[in-house]
Amino acid sequence: MKLFVGLGNPGAQYARHRHNVGYVALDKIAAAHSFGAWRKRFQSETAEGTLGGTRVVLLKPTTYMNDSGRAVGEAARFLKIPLEDIYVFHDEIDLAPAKLKVKVGGGNAGHNGLRSLTAHMGNDYNRVRIGVGHPGVKDAVAHYVLHDFAKAEYAWLDPLLDAMAEAAPYLAKGDAARFLSQVALKTRADDALEEREPPPEKKLERKPASAHPAGERAAKRAGALAENLKKWLAGRSDKE
Repeated sequence: MKLFVGLGNPGAQYARHRHNVGYVALDKIAAAHSFGAWRKRFQSETAEGTLGGTRVVLLKPTTYMNDSGRAVGEAARFLKIPLEDIYVFHDEIDLAPAKLKVKVGGGNAGHNGLRSLTAHMGNDYNRVRIGVGHPGVKDAVAHYVLHDFAKAEYAWLDPLLDAMAEAAPYLAKGDAARFLSQVALKTRADDALEEREPPPEKKLERKPASAHPAGERAAKRAGALAENLKKWLAGRSDKE
């Protein structure tokens, strides 16, 4: 069994924030693979299903970002899931928008959700880092991540999350490299389709209408009859 954790803050006012992209990633996976209904337990919302033959529990902590470790630790202990089978989906300001990486352990880079997880469980869980870009100024980071994605950003965000959901079975099998390669292939293919220009419209060339063979024969017969009639009349006139 694998535990997929999406980090975020509960409540409609946070739903479109960059900090909530982990929540959205799990929603996409649940919808794409027909997971069961979300239910409340472990101070979280959870849904269960199967990815590539592996049983997976999706978990969205409702303890708020800064205390995510309390909920995830409770679920991991109850379900007896070791750290190496836990995958945490979260926003990453140190990656450019639309970039995606998976790594085990490492620093928390000021991310309060990761800091809480490490404090409650240790550091050797898997991190699915979803790039959202950096505001450019350190003092602006908190406002930036606790703010809605811009409308223009959905042009890359939705295809990325859809590709992640489609490739999620590889992650459930522990094949992070294949997961990343499949996401890259899918998003590049989508970009290529959007950039490809439609072929120019072909102009229909009008060909001159050709007479029907039967019509041509009838016209010839009529002409011959008229010529014969003309000659016959001329002959009668000479005799008279």
